[in-house]
Amino acid sequence: MAVTLIVGLQWGDEGKGKITDLLAGEMDYVVRYQGGHNAGHTVMIGDETFALQLIPSGVFYPHIVPVIANGVVVDPKVLLEEIDALETRGISTKNLLISGNAHLIMPYHHELDRVTERYLGKNKLGTTKRGIGPAYSDKASRVGLRVQDMADEKIFKQKLEVVLKEKNAILTKVYNRLALDFDSIYHQYIKVYAPRIIPLMANTVELLHNAVKENKNILLEGAQATYLDLDHGTYPYVTSSNPTAGGALTGTGLGPRDLTKIIGVAKAYVTRVGAGPFPTEIEGDLAELLTQRGREFGTNTGRRRRVGWLDLVMLKHAIELNSVDEVALTKLDVLDVLEFINVCVGYEIDGKAVSHVPYHQSELHRAKPIYQEFSGWRCDLSGVTKLEEFPKATKIFVDFLEQYLGVPVCLAGVGPRRSQIIDLAS
Repeated sequence: MAVTLIVGLQWGDEGKGKITDLLAGEMDYVVRYQGGHNAGHTVMIGDETFALQLIPSGVFYPHIVPVIANGVVVDPKVLLEEIDALETRGISTKNLLISGNAHLIMPYHHELDRVTERYLGKNKLGTTKRGIGPAYSDKASRVGLRVQDMADEKIFKQKLEVVLKEKNAILTKVYNRLALDFDSIYHQYIKVYAPRIIPLMANTVELLHNAVKENKNILLEGAQATYLDLDHGTYPYVTSSNPTAGGALTGTGLGPRDLTKIIGVAKAYVTRVGAGPFPTEIEGDLAELLTQRGREFGTNTGRRRRVGWLDLVMLKHAIELNSVDEVALTKLDVLDVLEFINVCVGYEIDGKAVSHVPYHQSELHRAKPIYQEFSGWRCDLSGVTKLEEFPKATKIFVDFLEQYLGVPVCLAGVGPRRSQIIDLAS
């Protein structure tokens, strides 16, 4: 039995979906444990590219049971559209299961996300405006509706009546928006969504614990990443859930001792979407070059990502937060054309050298990176298939990362395809 967790170590978009897809072939279950359709996982199989939002990456293997666990917030419309899109392209979703305890994203969540972000103006958080934050807020406030509520029309109606009255009061009296119609929401969720989603509903906590007892192999995948974590990220520029290892446990119901391996995924440089501190951010021609070579645009939103040099200070802290056993390093090939490569090994804050992530947010905003420069390899890595084929400069770069981070780099990505991931451990 192996329960493997894949966690992002930066601000997301590290290539978790690709690593999940690579390892999924050995698994029996692939489980999504938090987030919503604000996160996109891109998987390239042959010449085909698939952009997933809610469905776990293991869906491409017919023997796998893909599970959307209790920590996820689900927009039924998006989920059904994703199912239909995969089925149309010949990918079966017949094994998909959804936790009855997963919370639903409702139309008022979308509306509140849009208007609150607009009212924040220059102080906006940079959300995807897809209702994720408001859905998690309702979950914490104990007024959320869950997938299992759609199986009981009476319960769903009672809960919707109470919460919609409150949401409409906020929308009309605070934001001067039109009230949402109860009947149309009720009909859409109970008559349109429920007949297709309720047959997929399962007690996924019991399911996964039974799988552990039966020595099945389970892969846990989250959305976003460590520095978007609600508790440990660059607050308030974070997501509304916990993408870290602790969140994988609450989001699935598995226990700490069930985890057997934790793989952290990081890019060979860094990106982030939206507002927030970014000590190693770069601009100008170099930023444009990395953006285009790395195709740094959101999978779902198309938003351009900010880019910067690899930050080992933040990366090491993320490894500690998640008890990472090994690192998968992606997009090494994006750096192929560079004459030199910078890596942040510390910060200067108010004239003092600092070797750790600042605890106070104001200090992080003032942090100036201290770089160590490496020679670029100036050659195409896309055809490399094993460690021995790496140029000397690439080996030096990877060796330094391992020494600084204190954990091995087990996988290296040199291109977008499933076949372009090198197993360094073997």
